Amino acid sequence: MKNQQPYDDEDDWISKSEIKREADRLKKIGAELVALTKPQLATIEMSPTLREAIALAKRLKDKREAARRHMNYIGKVMRTEDEEAISAGLDKIRNKHIYQAQAQLALEKQRDLLVAEGDAAINQLLEQNPSLERQKLRQLVRQAKKEAEQEKPAKAHQDLAKYLKENA
Repeated sequence: MKNQQPYDDEDDWISKSEIKREADRLKKIGAELVALTKPQLATIEMSPTLREAIALAKRLKDKREAARRHMNYIGKVMRTEDEEAISAGLDKIRNKHIYQAQAQLALEKQRDLLVAEGDAAINQLLEQNPSLERQKLRQLVRQAKKEAEQEKPAKAHQDLAKYLKENA
């Protein structure tokens, strides 16, 4: 019983090297979590046990051997975590500028749709976001259309985008 080999779910033998590679990979993810700031960590779903372990690791940074052992512990705790959720959260933090650019493009597309279609688009947007004010939207759309017709600078377009960003 002492020399029993590790097996995965399909009863395939897993080598010791593979187990070590997996442990190292989880430790690297843990080290990446330790390097994050508190607001960044708050955006990632994880268990309270892992949160406490990360907080302790931040306090142990100056103590080299203790920090190394604690990183091993974080790797062990990571085995029980939802790795996909943590990886997705890290990906969002790493690629924050890409997500912001996509959000900005979607906002501009919504603004252009409102200006082009008018009341029909406003009604559809209000169904999706009831917190928006119909009167304010109609006023901003009307001003944006007027500026476009007179070929003036697009101040109302900017105001409309700002309103959508703040309230949507």
